[in-house]
This record gives sequence, C-alpha cells and structure tokens, in this order.
Amino acid sequence: MIRSLVNGEPRDQVSVLDRGLQFGDGLFETIAVTGGHPCLWDYHMQRLQSGCERLGITSPDVCLLKQEALELIADQSEAVLKITVTRGISERGYKADPYESPTRILALFDWDGPVSGTLKIAVSPRRLGHNSDLAGIKHLNRLEQVLARAACPEDVDEALMLDHHGHVIEGMMSNLFWQEGQRLYTPSLQRCGVAGVVRALILEIAREQGAHIETGDFMLQDILQADALYLTSSLAGVRSVSRISGYDWHARTADVHPLLKEAAGRVFD
Repeated sequence: MIRSLVNGEPRDQVSVLDRGLQFGDGLFETIAVTGGHPCLWDYHMQRLQSGCERLGITSPDVCLLKQEALELIADQSEAVLKITVTRGISERGYKADPYESPTRILALFDWDGPVSGTLKIAVSPRRLGHNSDLAGIKHLNRLEQVLARAACPEDVDEALMLDHHGHVIEGMMSNLFWQEGQRLYTPSLQRCGVAGVVRALILEIAREQGAHIETGDFMLQDILQADALYLTSSLAGVRSVSRISGYDWHARTADVHPLLKEAAGRVFD
C-alpha cells in the first residue's frame, strides 16, 4: 500500500469496534487510476450510493470522496484506489447505533496499469448462494470469493462461479459476457453476484445504440456454445477468454464484438 486516509486523516488503522471489521457491514469500490485519473468514477459512485441506500448506510458526500481521492492519488500516475465505507462503530451485537457516523477509508495501492491479452479460465467448484437482498452490491463479505480463489488452479487467470442450481453467474473478480454470432448475453444478477461498473457501462452503451443484450439464467452448457467469452472488471477492462480449463472449448472468433470494443475504449479514459 502506498498511503491511506481514514475519515480524511492519514491513517492505516480503524477501531476494533468498527462494524466493517466485526460483521462485514459495509461496501467497497476498487477503482483503476490511469494518468492520475480515477477511471469510471461516476459509475463507481452510483454503485456505492445505491449500495449504501440498500443497506441503510449514510452515503459519504461524493464531492468529499473525490477531493480525498485526488489528494491521495497526488502525482501517482498508475494505481489502484480502494474506497471502503462501513456503518461505523458499535459495541458487540448486531444492532447498530442509528446515530453513529459511517467510516470511510481510502487506500492507494501500486499497480502497473491495464494488462492486455486473452485469459485462460477455469470453472470454480465453489458455488454462490442466493440472497436477493444483497445481490448486485459490492458488500464487504467476500468469503465466497476468498474460498473460490483458494480453490482456483494456479495456472489459470480467473474462474467462473455458478450458483447452487448450476446457473453461471460471474467470474470470481469479474462479470461475464458471451457472443453467439453478433448476439450478446450476460447472466442475471437478481439473486447473487456483483453488478460491476464495466458491466453497467456495456449495458448503457447497448441502450444508447438500441442494441439488445440478452440477460437471464444460463447453464454452463449454454456458455460452451459461445463463439466468444469476455470477462469485464474495473481493473481488467474487457478481456477475451481463450480457453476453459478442463473443457473442450476455445474461442471461435478473434474479433471482439463492436459494442464491447467500444466499451473497452472507454474504461480507462
């Protein structure tokens, strides 16, 4: 870590009573910094504010977050900025103090910048549980992803995660799109999964262009019929998949779908 702020002060520690530490009671955003600029800032702030509203956490002022983010970035050209917001401090027990102020943490990490090239992926043996109250938001409880990462083979870059019904949901650290001909598909995130900011950008571009992206419940067998697979995230941008470990699948086209190519060009602007 390069440096950090806790509630606007240069610190790298929080109280042992912070509810983010005690219960995972909070949210976070992982933001790419390129050319000293926090990429997709508005998308990250929209997701953070939406998550705070759904969890009943008072959302930090976006202008204050931007001010602190730029202060932290300073002259750092390439970096990763992580913003964490928790419900604040409380004594033991799940009941929160309605008058307690949220904790905001901004931390800056070294990063070499976006990486290009295709990905080799696996299918995780770990499964995602359903919880529509938490689906889509980037809350602090990431134990499913921690366990999936521990089970991930070392020779792959990512792993697809399925739910307990066998529906493909997302990657451990990314969202999934795939292509059949010129049609695009992406899994529904109504019951589990994280609604990524690059996913939001792609869906917005589709609306602008009047294009249709099919969203729904899909099994692994559906994915294996795809001509091309793409994983998206704030740090990876839009990257094509070349192979799925353990499965007889390979990309049937080397050409990135035009809509996804446009999105890829906007991610790190």
